Parts: sequence; structure tokens; C-alpha cells
Amino acid sequence: MNSLSRHFEELYGRKPEVIAEAPGRVNLIGEHIDYSEGFVLPFAIADRTYAAIAKRDDGLVRIASQQRRERIFSIDIKDVKPGSAGDWEKYVLGVIWSLEVSSGFDIFIDGHVPAGAGLSSSAALECSVAFALNHLCNLNKSLTDLARATQRAENDYVGMPCGIMDQSVSLMAAAGSALLLDCRDLSTELIPFDVASAGMELLIIDTAAHHALVDGGYAERRASCESAAQKLQVKSMRELNLKDLEAGKERLTETEYIRARHAVTEIARVLDAVVALRTSDFLKLGSLINQSHNSLRDDYTVSCPELDCAVDASLGAGALGSRMVGGGFGGSAIALVKVSDIDNVKNAVLQAFERAHYKKPRFFTSLPSAGAQLTDY
Repeated sequence: MNSLSRHFEELYGRKPEVIAEAPGRVNLIGEHIDYSEGFVLPFAIADRTYAAIAKRDDGLVRIASQQRRERIFSIDIKDVKPGSAGDWEKYVLGVIWSLEVSSGFDIFIDGHVPAGAGLSSSAALECSVAFALNHLCNLNKSLTDLARATQRAENDYVGMPCGIMDQSVSLMAAAGSALLLDCRDLSTELIPFDVASAGMELLIIDTAAHHALVDGGYAERRASCESAAQKLQVKSMRELNLKDLEAGKERLTETEYIRARHAVTEIARVLDAVVALRTSDFLKLGSLINQSHNSLRDDYTVSCPELDCAVDASLGAGALGSRMVGGGFGGSAIALVKVSDIDNVKNAVLQAFERAHYKKPRFFTSLPSAGAQLTDY
């Protein structure tokens, strides 16, 4: 018997009926523009979250995790609605609510995506549960349906007004490729992402400055973009270019203008990055990654001292490009680095963090991995 099934049986006294897995993600470029109907270019990482589930016939939903085995959370299915009890369990309950399933369930989670590191542990959790429920309950939902359902769970149940990028890549990713996602209609295109053949690696730097996006900072920035779009009489930032934005600048507050400027320029950078990848122009890709960080730091103001330190130290040690990833206010940065420079970059970041008296950062790399799937883990 595999380890997750064994733990499930030890806890609930029976075997799970289905086990699904879903990955975290790194967004190569295209930050804070999924809710502006932009293009994004993420890829799935190897770290995954697993959900083992079995139906119950008494309407009770029980949730536990390998990381918190001392507690089993219980709630009646009739009480699963926004505003109900739960902590991290709300991400699971939100998916049940969003998919409108009416059975009770025993659920056991084993999460291996670092929480708070900007690698979308929440989407990995939601998507593993949604993928499992779709199979177990014969819902016949498409991956696009599941992406929208899991986004709804996070928006309306958890209360986090995220876009749809994280859930989409967790469900739709493919090994060896980044996923060009059009956040307007969720159409996708796989973009080969092979840095290894060019003698390069994408280093992920977990700053250990862990973030929590439900504190209002994310919501405020989304609201600024939506207000700017309304004042400029467009549906979203997707419909603007920089010339249009400059022409309408006087109708916006200074904050709305700089938030919108990030969105408009970041959408353009994503499409330029696709061209750079297709032509293996990693110098251009590095430059675009740097521009993205500068925009997130200065116009969107979602960076933090630890992220800036990681980026500056990486670039100083020879990285071609470096930027914060994720929602910001903490979490991780990426650095596009020649394999021959990888140790120099790591050492430079470690020394910079030590000088600044920050927590010790963690490093890892990941090849683009597959999206959600059933497993016998």
C-alpha cells in the first residue's frame, strides 16, 4: 500500500477511492495581470500537493493533512458555504462548494509546495481536490471548468480576489514547457522552455519572508486597475497600450496611473518573452525579467527588502535576469543564471542576506512539470 493510502486508512479506517496531485508554479513573466485579462507565462514545478478522497453517506465532510495530523476538521455538507468555519480547510471547502457536490467526504491532504513562498501552494491544494472530485463524482468538468471553479472557490469562499493564472497552470501545464495563457478566454499554447540546452538554469530563491495575500494589499491593487479601466472606458488593461494610457493620464489618480502602467507594460513583456524563448534569446529574456521586477517594485509596489536583496545580489553575481514572483510582499524570486555561475549567485545571495540580518534563504531549481493528474501515490 502506498504511503498516502496508508495514512488515509490509519486516520479514517478505510482506503481512499481516489488520489489526485497538482503542482505549484513559477511564473516566468506576467505578474499581477491575470485579473486584467492579460497574458501570462507560468510553468508548473515539481513540488506537488496530493489529495486522497473517499465519499461518505452521512453528509459529513472531514478534512485532515499529513502536515497537521493532530486535527481532523469536521463540518456538515449543508453548512459548507462562504463564512463558515475553517482555516486552511477553507480552500478545500471552497472547492466542494464551488463544484456544487452534495455528498460527504473524508479528505486527506499531503502538501509539498512551500506555503507562503509565492509558489502557489493554495492553487495546488485547490486543484488537487478539484481534480479528485471531478473524477470521484463523475462531474465531467473540463480543465477550463475546473480552473474557473477553483478560482471561484478562492475568490468567493476564501475571500482572496486572485486571478486565474495559478489554477490554470496547475491544471493545464505540460512537462518541458511554459504555458502561455490568455486570461481573457483561458486559451493556452505550450511554449518550449529548455534553458538546460543553453547551459542555463532558472534558480528559485525562497527568501523566507513569507507572505499572506488575504491582508488587503492584493485586493487594493486589483481595485486600482479596475477603477482605471472604468475611468478610461475599457473593459480591462488588456485593451490599452502605453500611448492610450498616457493620453488618459489626467483622468486617473497617480496611484491608478502607475498601477495601470505596470499592467500595460507587463502584458507587452509577456509577448516579447515568448518571442525571446522561441529564438533562444536568453539575453533578451533576462532583460525582460529585469524590467518586470523594476515595474513590480516601483509601479506596483509589491516587492519587499528581502526580494530586492535577492534580485540585486543575483544580478551582481552574473544572473542574466532576476525578479520577484508571485503576489509579492514576500515569497520567492527567480534568477536566470548560467550553470557556471550558479554557485557564485547562491553565495552572493547568502552573503547579502547575512549582511542584512535576514533569514537564511532557500534555493532550488525545477524543470517545467506536468499539471494535475490522478496518482497512486
